Amino acid sequence: MLKDLWFTVQKIDSNTYAISEYGHWEKVHSFLLLGTEKAVLIDTGLGIDSIKRITDQLTTLPIDVITTHVHADHIGSHGEFERIYVHEGDKDWLVNGIKGLSIEQIRKDVSRDITWPTPESFDPETYHPFQGEPTGLLIDGDILDLGDRKLKIYHTPGHSPGHISIFDETNGYLFTGDLLYDETPIYAFYPSTNPVDLVNSLERISEIPNVTMVYGSHNTLGLQPDILAEVKAAVTYLREHELTRFGTGIHTFNGFSVQF
Repeated sequence: MLKDLWFTVQKIDSNTYAISEYGHWEKVHSFLLLGTEKAVLIDTGLGIDSIKRITDQLTTLPIDVITTHVHADHIGSHGEFERIYVHEGDKDWLVNGIKGLSIEQIRKDVSRDITWPTPESFDPETYHPFQGEPTGLLIDGDILDLGDRKLKIYHTPGHSPGHISIFDETNGYLFTGDLLYDETPIYAFYPSTNPVDLVNSLERISEIPNVTMVYGSHNTLGLQPDILAEVKAAVTYLREHELTRFGTGIHTFNGFSVQF
C-alpha cells in the first residue's frame, strides 16, 4: 500500500480508498471512489498537505470533488481540483467564508494537538480555508453515475445547513460526513448548527435500506450498519425527552454521542 509521511491510505475494496489524517486530533477521513468513467473524492481533508499528491497515485480518472459540508477540515485541498460540488445550503460558506468561525479560531483548531511531522509548506499563521465558486450545486436525490457505480445524495442538515450524506448504492456504503461517527460527540451546539435538523437527518439515514457499512468522516474507519438501529432508537429518546435544543449537553448512546 502507498506510503506517505502525512496521509494514511487504506483500501476499502479494489475501487474505494480512505485517505486519512491520523496525525491530527480530528482524525479526518476523505474517500476516493473509482468508477469506470470517473472518480469521486468525498471531501479533501485539512489542507495541511496536498491530497492531490495521493489521488494522483491512486487513479488517472477525472475526479469530481463532492463536499459533505463546508468546514475547514473537509475543504482543505479543494483548490487542487477543477470540479467541486457542494449542496446549495453551504454554497455561501464556500464562496464567502465559513459563518460563525473566525479565522483565528480555525487556525487555532487546525494547528493544535498535531502528533505527526507536518510538511514545511504548512504554516498555521497563514492557513486559510479554501474559498471559491463551486462547479455545480447538489440537491437532495441527485444520482451521480461513475460508470458502473451510482451514488445517491441525501441532504442531511444540522451540523451545517447544506450537509449531505452520500450513499453508494452499488456497494451499500453510506458516507455520513459529520452527521454520524464514533468516539467523539457529533456537534450541533454552535450557532450555525441546528439540533432539530440534525435529529431529523439522523432519523433519515437510519431508514436507508441495504447499508453494508457506515463511513463517518472522523475517528474509527467503518462502522457496522447495526449502528443505524441505535441511531433510530436515539432519535426517539431525544425527541421524547425534549432534548433536541441548544444547551442540553452531551447525550451518549451505544456507539456514538451527540452534543447540543
